[in-house]
Amino acid sequence: MTDHDSPRIALVTGANKGIGYATVRRLGEMGLRVYLGARDENRGQEAERALRAEGLDVHAVRLDVTDEASIAASAERIGEAEGHLDALVNNAGTGAPQAPPSRTSVHDVRRTYETNVFGVIAVTNAMLPLLRRSGAARIVNVSSVLGSLTHAAALEDPTGVFPPGVFPAVLDYNTSKAALNAVTITYANELRAEGILVNAVSPGFVATDINGRRGHLTPEQGARIPALLATLGDDGPTAAFVGEDGSPAGQRLAW
Repeated sequence: MTDHDSPRIALVTGANKGIGYATVRRLGEMGLRVYLGARDENRGQEAERALRAEGLDVHAVRLDVTDEASIAASAERIGEAEGHLDALVNNAGTGAPQAPPSRTSVHDVRRTYETNVFGVIAVTNAMLPLLRRSGAARIVNVSSVLGSLTHAAALEDPTGVFPPGVFPAVLDYNTSKAALNAVTITYANELRAEGILVNAVSPGFVATDINGRRGHLTPEQGARIPALLATLGDDGPTAAFVGEDGSPAGQRLAW
């Protein structure tokens, strides 16, 4: 259990840029102490300095979600410093260059899954002992509407980014996010009795490195729903897939 007078503690992976960085800032502005996970230690420290210059309680930690040693070291550092963790935002993600499924290599699929699926599982399992010491832990998995089997099968994009009848068939990225959605539900079902809420979020078509910065939303806009889910009250949802549509609570997406 946590001391109600102390700040809530959050960890965001892949957070030295893009949606992760904006999520760290948003949570910091909400009064949380945020650990900024970054694969590159120097970039993480640069991001920490920039956010601390804004008066935010941010601490960089070297965390490569594909490296179990760095994951364990991060959990140990947070545990020693804080004793618990209130929110985990699994933001780190990747995707190979777009190609039809028939021309996507198994190597590219494996590489994407290492970060988008196995990395989330590894980080979540390492942080669960700390999350279980929180009075109201939250886990947020940054997914994508492209991982929706329902919308893919219907060739419909509820976000309106793609024209009617168009749904990109990207084998590595789309299926990794579909798998992540299944991972989200599986953890949510195990942990709901403990009061740990686990949800997936599609932050929208955000201008990031993955899409060549072609998105029409800013990282700050994309961080809104992840931050909301990371700070849900006890009456909040679990096993939900939430997208960005401008409404206060976000748009419920079909799995």
